[in-house]
Parts: sequence; C-alpha cells; structure tokens
Amino acid sequence: MNAVETASTIDGLLRECGLPRLEAELLLCSSLGCERAWLIAHAEEAIDSSRARSAHARFARRRAGEPVSYITGRREFYGLAMRVTPEVLIPRPETERLVELALERLPLGAPARVLEIGTGSGAIAIALASERPGLAIVATDVCEAALALARWNAHDHGAEIDFVLSDWFGALGPERFDLIVSNPPYVAAGDAHLERGDLRFEPRLALVGGEDGLACIREIAVCAQNWLRPNGWLLMEHGYDQGDRCVELFSALGYTDVADFHDLAGQPRACAGVWRG
Repeated sequence: MNAVETASTIDGLLRECGLPRLEAELLLCSSLGCERAWLIAHAEEAIDSSRARSAHARFARRRAGEPVSYITGRREFYGLAMRVTPEVLIPRPETERLVELALERLPLGAPARVLEIGTGSGAIAIALASERPGLAIVATDVCEAALALARWNAHDHGAEIDFVLSDWFGALGPERFDLIVSNPPYVAAGDAHLERGDLRFEPRLALVGGEDGLACIREIAVCAQNWLRPNGWLLMEHGYDQGDRCVELFSALGYTDVADFHDLAGQPRACAGVWRG
C-alpha cells in the first residue's frame, strides 16, 4: 500500500508526513480548508483519498524546501491573514516591530500622512491602516504583481491605501509625509543565507541590497528628506548586524533623535530618526 492509502485519518497523515507538526498542520489545513482548532478536534476523522493526495502533494513541496507560506498562499502578520505569492517577500514576525514603532510615532486622533516604500504584500501598510483607520497612507512598489496582491490584501481587510507603482520615490508627487517606513532589501549580495531555507525561494529584488546590503537603505534615507514634513520620522528595518552602521548613516545625513531598536528576539532590527527640515 502507498502512503495515501495507509494514512486514512488526520492524525495518520500528520504523523507520517515527515515534517514538523506545526508545518504539517498548516499544510493540511490548506488542503482541507479548515482551521487548526478543527483539525485538532477531529484528529481521528477519516480523510478521503483525493484530499489525502492533495495533502501529500503539499507535504512533498515542503520537504523539497518550498516555504509553507507559498504553498498555502497565506501568512499571518500583526494578527491579520495576508495572501502571499512567490512575487513578494514573506512577512515575518520581526517586521511587526516596524508597525509598533510607527504607531508610537503617530499621535492618536491626529491626522497624519504615512508613506511605505517597497510595500510587497502590503502587510505593513495594512497593519497600520487596521490599527489607525484615519491615517492617509500611500504605499509604493516597483513590481506590478506585488501591488496587485497588496491591493487584494487591502480589500480583504477594508484598508484604504493609495498604492503606487514606483521605483522608490520616483513616481510620487510633491506631497510630504509625517512618517516614512520601509522594510527594504538589506541582504548583502554574497551572503550565504541567500542559498539557504526559505530565502532560496523569495524574490531577490526584495532581498538583496547591494554588495554590503546597505545600498537601498542609503538611497531611501537620502531621498526621504525630500518627502518628509519638518519633524517627520524615517523608520527602516535592517539586518541583525547593521544597526550601528544605520545609526551612523542617519546621523551623518542630518537626522536627529536617531535610535536603533531590537525585535522580540533581542536582535537589532530597526532604525528611526527625525528630519527637522
């Protein structure tokens, strides 16, 4: 008998797939169209052969290294279910720190304009819009497929965001913003991590930031000065070993109140500074 025939129950499929339990559960949920709570409560329920084959196909893709989020087409970010495709970076828990830091710098009840550079799936902009529906948010990306996905995600969550096809700031008008936020490409071109794990499958355009990983961070930090209102904030994610260099860069460019912040794992993760204008 083959694996599909012998794994006749939910628990049997999960035990025999050769994957960590959580990953297996997420993949099986995507096959069955159910939530994990239902899966756990029905562990001994029989699975018909067609759905078992579908689950085994997903398990095989994961064993070959494909990210779970690309197989399921979903990823949770800041408590929100986001659609993801191989055209965009997979939203990560550490990037939620950017949302927290942005919200801390946007006074409650006060009108504000926010710009996200390189929005990808739209996760950061949509999280901000969900927390502060009154914000006027513009989000740019150079990839049309990414923007189409971001618009779809925004529609799912009722988020009012102006998505603009733009190479960084290139297609923007003269408007100014109270806060500019970005999770730019910041992996160095020769970094060995690019050939490991999920990064192998993610778009290089969203990952690689030049030879030292800081090229995009430098460009955004320079250009942002032309789109920030006086006393506006610039907030950018960076790599675990780039915090000191980002602080030096921001300070050298004339930003004030420059500080670096750690994520929940204790790693340096985001740099912030004020542009006095």
